[in-house]
Amino acid sequence: MDGFIQGQTDVLIVGAGPAGRMAASTLAIYGIDFRLMDKRAAGTHAGNASVTGGPTIGPIIGAAIIVNPSLGWRWTEYIEAIWVFTTVAVCFFCLPESYSPLKLDFKTIITKHFTRPLLMLATEPTVTCVAFYASFGYGILYLTLEVFPFCFQEIRGMHPVKASLPFLGLFIGVLSAVFINLANQPRYRRISAAAGGKPVPEARFAPVAFAGFIFVAGLFWFGWTAGDVNVSVWHPIVASGLIGCGFNVIFNQCVNVLVDPYGFYAASAVSANTFLRSIMAAGFPLVARPMLYGMGVGPAISVLGAVASGLIVVPFLFMKYGFELRKRSKMALV
Repeated sequence: MDGFIQGQTDVLIVGAGPAGRMAASTLAIYGIDFRLMDKRAAGTHAGNASVTGGPTIGPIIGAAIIVNPSLGWRWTEYIEAIWVFTTVAVCFFCLPESYSPLKLDFKTIITKHFTRPLLMLATEPTVTCVAFYASFGYGILYLTLEVFPFCFQEIRGMHPVKASLPFLGLFIGVLSAVFINLANQPRYRRISAAAGGKPVPEARFAPVAFAGFIFVAGLFWFGWTAGDVNVSVWHPIVASGLIGCGFNVIFNQCVNVLVDPYGFYAASAVSANTFLRSIMAAGFPLVARPMLYGMGVGPAISVLGAVASGLIVVPFLFMKYGFELRKRSKMALV
């Protein structure tokens, strides 16, 4: 080890998990310079693709089940229940808790693990702003569960299974966002390294700024083509790809923005976002048909596009004022 020190060796540690941190602490004792490269974001992008991609594939499977005379609509619930119970059973027996500080007594669960995300949503400026921004797009994703059947089945008269296939356009857009997010990773690592290895969540908003325009373009394009039977069905399908791509870039980067600065409290910050996005995902579909019947497809989707247009400025504001916003936090790293 003495010869190693005299050589003034720089060490790059890939992976900021327990093993990476143990190695870092050992090297620090001997005065060896090192850089700790955190690759959590890559896993986050892949995992979130499942979260956002599922609602785009589910309607296709559901339509195929419903039209099958041997199954019917009840089997959409039966199959989902079987899958969920199986997953819970496997996780219960095969996925032990690996986070040692976690205490599963009832008082701790209520006072910390349940209330902390809600407290952070209400008192942490970064969590509040990012969660509302990401949750709007997530609500739009679930709004399509009502909008697509209305446009393609009721207006265009397509068979239920064929009317669900445009969700593939949305799905392809969601998948393409993964590559955009991964392409930003080398840039983020360079900025983080220049900051001494500290997280710089503002550096994640560059692709979000680009995605905001894609998201808006997709909404307006879809709104003014999906409900017109004289327009090729490929127009709203391609537009849905832009919606999926723009949304998923925004959503994934926002999740990482919550993970980067909160360290020990990252899970609570993400849980706050999950709580709010679930509320919007449940609420947006309820207003879809009243808007579509009352306003028509074009004006109704244009209202959402107008809101999304107003939100285009959000990533630019975060890039400029995000650091000041974090300085007001009691939990975020600065």
